[in-house]
Amino acid sequence: MNLKQIAKDTAKTLQSYLTYQALRTVLAQLGETNPPLELWLHNFSSGKIQNGESFIEQLLREKPDLALRIMTVREHIAEEIAEFLPEMVRTGIQQANMEQRRQHLERITQVVDTSNPSLQPEQQATSDQNLDNLSN
Repeated sequence: MNLKQIAKDTAKTLQSYLTYQALRTVLAQLGETNPPLELWLHNFSSGKIQNGESFIEQLLREKPDLALRIMTVREHIAEEIAEFLPEMVRTGIQQANMEQRRQHLERITQVVDTSNPSLQPEQQATSDQNLDNLSN
């Protein structure tokens, strides 16, 4: 496991996501102030936002003012979330793992309880009675 490479890949993914969030913010602003430009940017960005840096490069060639605006918004978002993001990620993963484990445990215990649906009711009662005898 190459932790340095994982960190680089994670940073790149986060950077692209912040580019996407900045794009959404700028689109919302343009929707209120310049709907034709908002429509152009929406159409331009369709299918290109997966790689944030590539998207910015393409946008710089077409409309540098919009690219610079998105880059500024992206930087602002990054500055605002950088302080509490690591703890949120750790806590979120811990809580999600706990919930996944709980759901898995519930599923496997339900599978055990219903693992032999072919037992007739009297056989099930006998089986339950045998279990009761074991616990005594």
